[in-house]
Amino acid sequence: MTNLLWVAAGGAIGASLRHLANIAGLRVMGTAFPWGTLFVNIFGSLLMGFFIAWLTKRTGTSPEVRLFVATGILGGFTTFSAFSLDVANMFERGAMGTAFTYILTSVVISLAAVFIGLWFGRSFL
Repeated sequence: MTNLLWVAAGGAIGASLRHLANIAGLRVMGTAFPWGTLFVNIFGSLLMGFFIAWLTKRTGTSPEVRLFVATGILGGFTTFSAFSLDVANMFERGAMGTAFTYILTSVVISLAAVFIGLWFGRSFL
């Protein structure tokens, strides 16, 4: 249960930061393109890579730190960072085919799921 609280606390921080970044993107760049979302996806992925590299260099770091920062803060900031780390791990293992399959299916099926959800919600609600 304690691990869940670490993730929840970090998630609240990350989601709040994502919201603030989206507001800033709208105010600075306008509404023609989702600049805030693009920023959090790229910056969150950068932070995830840096954090995981930092964790591997350190010994004695508690699992709670990873849960709080990677799963909580960065997961709340953007789940794209977790997706990016999964792909990076596949590339580093040499599983190129699996990585490209994961990328393609994640993007295509997720987009299809959004459109199906929109259609379902608009048709039946």
